[in-house]
Amino acid sequence: MNENDKTISQRLSRWAVSMEPEDLPQPAVEKIRDILVDIVGLCIAARNEDYIEATKAAAEPGDQVIIGHPDRVSPSSAALINGTAAHGEDFDDTFEGGPVHSGVVMVPALLAAAQTHGLTNDRVVLGMATGAELLCRLALTLPKGVHKAGFHPTAVLGVFGATLGICSACRASEEVTANALGIAGSMASGIIEYLGDGSWTKRMHPGWAAQSALRAYAMAQAGFIGPKAVFEGTHGVFNVFASSIEPRPEQLFKELGTRWVTETIALKPYPCGSMIQPYIDCAIQLKQRRVSLEGLEAVVCKTAEGIVHRLWEPLELKRQPPTAYAAKFSTPFGIALGLIRGQAGLQDYSEAAIRDNNLLTISRLVDFEIDPDDPYPDVFTGHVRLVYANGRCEEVEQGFVRGGMEHPLSRQEIDDKFRANVAFGRSDEAERVLEVCEQIGYQQGDYRLIKALANV
Repeated sequence: MNENDKTISQRLSRWAVSMEPEDLPQPAVEKIRDILVDIVGLCIAARNEDYIEATKAAAEPGDQVIIGHPDRVSPSSAALINGTAAHGEDFDDTFEGGPVHSGVVMVPALLAAAQTHGLTNDRVVLGMATGAELLCRLALTLPKGVHKAGFHPTAVLGVFGATLGICSACRASEEVTANALGIAGSMASGIIEYLGDGSWTKRMHPGWAAQSALRAYAMAQAGFIGPKAVFEGTHGVFNVFASSIEPRPEQLFKELGTRWVTETIALKPYPCGSMIQPYIDCAIQLKQRRVSLEGLEAVVCKTAEGIVHRLWEPLELKRQPPTAYAAKFSTPFGIALGLIRGQAGLQDYSEAAIRDNNLLTISRLVDFEIDPDDPYPDVFTGHVRLVYANGRCEEVEQGFVRGGMEHPLSRQEIDDKFRANVAFGRSDEAERVLEVCEQIGYQQGDYRLIKALANV
């Protein structure tokens, strides 16, 4: 068959099965190392939370590792729990160009696949990299479209990335890989109705995608057939999950294998929505300038139209979030944290914080105006303008997200974040676990190292 006659899933499959660990450029390996460290730390940070206890209660028995727990569960349950824990505090990586979270899907999926299929860690890292690459490129293919349709892009697109990653790691054939992607299309899901009341379902989306990818691969390997035009077909992903836009499938194949967009994945400095991060930075800068909040009449922020329905509206709900989790998706609350506390850590997104009158007094003043020139989703920006009753203004603008392409976190900052998250999860074994993550991330050993991530 001529390459031009192949479907998108067939072309992606050909690329994925041709990849070998030595084909990964060192910057991609380094990024996967950092993502793995970040995700493991986040899983430990969340291990005592109520939503993890609830997810564990629904698990099936088995012999696979839950990060930070002595329990053993089935592969799909491990992927679900680890993915839920990693994304639970919204402190995981993101991607400029389309706000998707790669590590929370790829790490749980590939760790489970490694234990199921006895993989060496060079294959595990390869799977994480190829899976993240597809997820990020799918986000570039469907800019803003999935969110506009009411779905969570990480959930919907993540299952395809994880499926491709597992197939690549397990040396699946082109046919099996294409079928697995087709099967994954019927498992893609994840609505964003949690935004309306601060409920928990966003937390489980990456884990659901990870466990679905395991199932899609297993079914395809056993001979189950999936639709080859799962992406571009009449009833495929592009038309169903992003019908309001014209897809850009060229983004999937532009310099594929030679330019790794995975290398540009951003690691977050704050545990909240990706596009809120630069607004918090702006607010903290104003706090550091010691600007007075006396006589403050309004806080006005320029913003991108594409994030309003998730992070700004309904405005009254965002000004006074109903739950600590809802506060993570409130730009007004994030700005209030920056202006009042000069920080926004895990401890600041609490039930006590959302009842703090000092914070609420400020968040109730925050409003927004659409900036038609905002570059979202290619770049995440921030802007905070304080307006006083006497007409005076104080203003800060930031044209980047800290941790992203232009201003990445340093290795020291990433490892310190890991240490802080492990301590938050009430463990004193950060250095030992970090060493294990380094061994896995730098492709040493095999699946047996994963067991060392359990009892911490």
